[in-house]
Order: sequence, then C-alpha cells, then structure tokens
Amino acid sequence: MRIAGILSLGLMSCATPAMAKAPVVHPAVIADPRPDAAHPAGMSAFVIPVEGGALNAVMYTAAGAGIHPTLLLLHGFPGNEQNLDLAQAARRAGWNVLTLHYRGSWGSPGTFSFNGASNDAFAALQFLQQPSIANAYHIDTSAIVVAGHSMGGFMAADAAAAEPRVAGLFLIDPWDPAQTVAALASPQGEAAWKAEVASDLPPLHGATYEGLTGEITSDGQKFDLGRKLAGYGRRPLTIIGAERGIGAMARKVTADAQAANPDTRLMVWPTDHSFSDSRIALADALVRFLAGVAPTMR
Repeated sequence: MRIAGILSLGLMSCATPAMAKAPVVHPAVIADPRPDAAHPAGMSAFVIPVEGGALNAVMYTAAGAGIHPTLLLLHGFPGNEQNLDLAQAARRAGWNVLTLHYRGSWGSPGTFSFNGASNDAFAALQFLQQPSIANAYHIDTSAIVVAGHSMGGFMAADAAAAEPRVAGLFLIDPWDPAQTVAALASPQGEAAWKAEVASDLPPLHGATYEGLTGEITSDGQKFDLGRKLAGYGRRPLTIIGAERGIGAMARKVTADAQAANPDTRLMVWPTDHSFSDSRIALADALVRFLAGVAPTMR
C-alpha cells in the first residue's frame, strides 16, 4: 500500500534519525542453522477453507524435535511485497510461519474485501489452534505471534485484539483506515486514495473502489487501528514505521497503544514502505522480538 501522499496532507511528522551504529545481527538472519536430519525444516502448501472462499496458504515448519512457537505473517494490499525473507529468518530462529493470501487475492477463491481479509486473519489464527493442525505441524499454541505489513498490519492488530491467546504483535508500517478516511475529506486526499486503490486492484477478484471505500467509511469503529491497539492491551507489541512510507500513521496510533500498554515499542526508520534498503534490519528486529516472546534453541 502506497499512501504516503495522503499522509503528507497533514499527518507527516519530523524525521527519526537513523541508528547511529549498525547493530550485531541475530545469527538466524544471516546464517543457516545446523541441519537436523531427524527433524528437518520443511514447507507445506494447502488451502484453508473460509465461508465464501478459501485461503491459499504455506506453512514453513522449523527444524528440531518437539513443538515450536508459530508466527502468522500477513501481507498488505494487494500483497506485492510478501515478506518471505522474514518468514525464512523466523524459521531459522526456530519458529513455524504461516503465510496466506486473503480470499479473492492472488488466486485464492472468493471476492476480496477488507471485511473479508479481517475474517480471514482471524480464521487463520483459529486454524493454527485446532488440535489436529497443532499436532500435524508441531505448533506450540501458547506461543503464537501475529505480524503484518501495511494493510496486513491492521488485519494483524484486528485479529490479535479479538484473540487473547495471541502472545505478541509485530506491525510493519501499518495502515490505519481511520486516517485514510479523515484524508478523504479533502480533494487531494480523495484523489490519492483513488489512485492507490486503482493501482492495487488487478490481483484482487471482485473488489472495487466504491466497495472498498464504503467499507472503511461506513464502519469507523471497526476500521480504526488505534482502537484495535487499545483493545489489544498489555501484551508484547512492537511497531516499526517507515518515514518514506506511512510512518506518520504509526506515530499517531502509538499513542492509543501506549495508553493501554506503556511498554509498546515504536521505531520509525528512514526507509520506504517496503523497507527496500532495510531488509536485514527488519528481519533482525522481528527475530529479536520473537525471541523476547518465546526463546527457542537454535
């Protein structure tokens, strides 16, 4: 999602300086673990059925015996950046990772909508906690974290706020629909949103500008990231924004998050919405967050 132009109409804030020193990178980000012949890492592709469609999904399974903490990783709108480098880093760190395409996106059956994507994220969480699925993929259901990028950040917060068993939440330059709706009040904001949606519709089946805009304008309580983060409460939460992306949105909703959880961590980096020049740093931040939620043996 590329809506930095909307934010420039009044939501931009002062730049956050870059990190003064390059940190020591977590080994899982840059090095393969020792192979485990008895319990190797793997990958499984399958379909998660949902009402009105299905989710094409992939599970990256971590090496090693026993159960593993598990990450649900949600992509944005439409999902050109899949963040699978983050999935691989998390798996090297000992985590299973579930990725998916929302119904109606990238070949998943059904019609795409924001409400549908919200339901899909929650359905994926419930899927991970089914006893048969947990047994099949060696999932530690007490250590499930949700991460999301852009629109996926909103969907991650929405699902995590509704599921108290989620152990942690990691948001990557997350989208706040409420701030988009506020920007629609100006002609420039409306034009920017129209351009954004038009560029993102091709891989989405059945979605229209009118339908998507109607969703976020007709249900302000549902599509409000700050409200979701306040409802998430006192659980581990890190938000990483992008100065050249929609980091101003992250700054604004952090106040709501910190009112409920003073330990919420916010970082806004001098990069673009896709973190094009900060992928190693992003993977490192995610892996270290996951280690704080559920340490694993590597």
